[in-house]
Amino acid sequence: MKRRIVLTGAFIGMLAIIFGAFGAHLLKKYLAVEELNTFEVGVRYQMYHALFLLFLSTRKDIAEKTVKTIYNLVVAGVVLFSGSIYLLATKSLTVFDSKIIVFATPLGGFLLIIGWAVLFLTILRKKS
Repeated sequence: MKRRIVLTGAFIGMLAIIFGAFGAHLLKKYLAVEELNTFEVGVRYQMYHALFLLFLSTRKDIAEKTVKTIYNLVVAGVVLFSGSIYLLATKSLTVFDSKIIVFATPLGGFLLIIGWAVLFLTILRKKS
């Protein structure tokens, strides 16, 4: 599981760098400032959670089942949250109907929050 978490964190982080460069250099020509700022929010949260996964992989004091739960919440959250933000920010460039994913962003954000909460509660319950 640790290897999968590290690989996923590295991959999500790599994609965040690629999307960030894509936004800063290519999309800058085509998107309004507000759309570009929205796109950058997706990049930022994606990178935060790539680092979160790398941190999670270092924890030896958390049960495997809990680690797996946090991993699944974070990965699904990143896909839904950042993915939907990318689509919403670039909707002026595509024929994509943004109404289809109206609930993806808040659902993804909620999954990310739950992932952090599971980690928090797990550590809180541990006796030092």
